[in-house]
Amino acid sequence: MEMSMSSEEVIAQIKRLHGNGESLSKKYVKKSHPELMKNALYYYPSWEHAIQKTGVMTT
Repeated sequence: MEMSMSSEEVIAQIKRLHGNGESLSKKYVKKSHPELMKNALYYYPSWEHAIQKTGVMTT
């Protein structure tokens, strides 16, 4: 399967969303950024793991 982002790009995109004040909830990202979600789940075992990898704190 060909991915459109590298794992580094996935992390950068998650950080960008967080920095812009967008929700990082799985439901929101799956709906508004499906390509990001698909790539994140390719590289990481779960969306939560991908967020943890960024080091951003979510509530």
